[in-house]
Amino acid sequence: MKSRSMAGLALLVLWMAALPAGAHKASDSYLTLTRADSSSAAVSGRWDIALRDLDNAITLDSNGDGDITWGEVRAKHAQIAAYALSRLTLASGGMDCTVVAGDQLIEQHSDGAYTVLMLTGNCPRPGPALNVEYRLLFDIDPQHRGLLQYVEGGAVHSVIFGVDSSRQTLGNGETGGFDQLRQYVREGVWHIWLGFDHILFLLSLLLPAVLLRRDRTWLPAPSLHAVAIDVAKIVTSFTVAHSITLTLATLSVLSPDSRWIESGIALSVVLAALNNVFPVVRHGRWAAAFGFGLIHGFGFASALNDLGLPTGSLALSLFGFNVGVEVGQLAIVALFLPVAFGLRNTWAYRRALLTGGSIAIAAVAGVWLIERAFNVSLPGLAFAG
Repeated sequence: MKSRSMAGLALLVLWMAALPAGAHKASDSYLTLTRADSSSAAVSGRWDIALRDLDNAITLDSNGDGDITWGEVRAKHAQIAAYALSRLTLASGGMDCTVVAGDQLIEQHSDGAYTVLMLTGNCPRPGPALNVEYRLLFDIDPQHRGLLQYVEGGAVHSVIFGVDSSRQTLGNGETGGFDQLRQYVREGVWHIWLGFDHILFLLSLLLPAVLLRRDRTWLPAPSLHAVAIDVAKIVTSFTVAHSITLTLATLSVLSPDSRWIESGIALSVVLAALNNVFPVVRHGRWAAAFGFGLIHGFGFASALNDLGLPTGSLALSLFGFNVGVEVGQLAIVALFLPVAFGLRNTWAYRRALLTGGSIAIAAVAGVWLIERAFNVSLPGLAFAG
């Protein structure tokens, strides 16, 4: 049983360490729809879709050189528009609305270049409720999400489309406060689970939590109670810190450059992992969790802002997303800690997992750091995100 548990933990750490450098950002598209009021037949909007996603779906890189040029995108404009609009349906009063794509632009988001389709629509039977069905990329990427900002009468509402929530009703039938809270809690959970750099930072802090450092040797911690207290300090410090900067960034009090924030997150993973190999901070990992948690909070804020914050319930959305992050984080701790405590006496845990796993984490995070800080790709070291 111990050998199987050890193998499982080792595979988890090594799998996390082998994940793509660009995997921090999930596949999303950004859709904005606007109506003057609930009786208007006209709908306008824009749709930002990642070029890398479109390349996977309809092959934009026609010469196969690995670079998608503006000429290649422009040449595929009609095909891009047809592909996207075939996966978006608007309806009102029981009848489908006609939607057409006009000008096409290119815009840079934090995770790369996006094409922008300018949309105009007309609903033959306008009504207070606008039904939207979103099906983009679900057939090739079940984790893809459509992030919609719906503007009506000057009020902004946010909706998130996924495989299991591809149909939404806006306007008269839009979701209430509890549904919106549940939606943002779920997004917070998914963000921490898919934010692999956040997970590797947390794992780097958890790996030595079941051990004690004595005379340059790692020894097993004597009790689960003491370990749980230490882990609680680490998790609480990280939570308080990232909640502070998440709130400040979301309210636009502080807006640091995303390139430096993402580089700082990668650096935090490197330092936390190396501290397990060359212990410098032995009894104050909670302080390190707090300090680096301030940086991670800005990363969470970037993801939350990408989701689109509804003007009428900013506090509710912020609270729900933060709760989701904590739920996802605690789930990782609950799965990892009991197994790690049971294996803490083994040489394999102390050497193979703590030392070997930490070196692997530091190496991959080092690649992230170089790529993010210098905006380069390291061939043969980084994986396609």
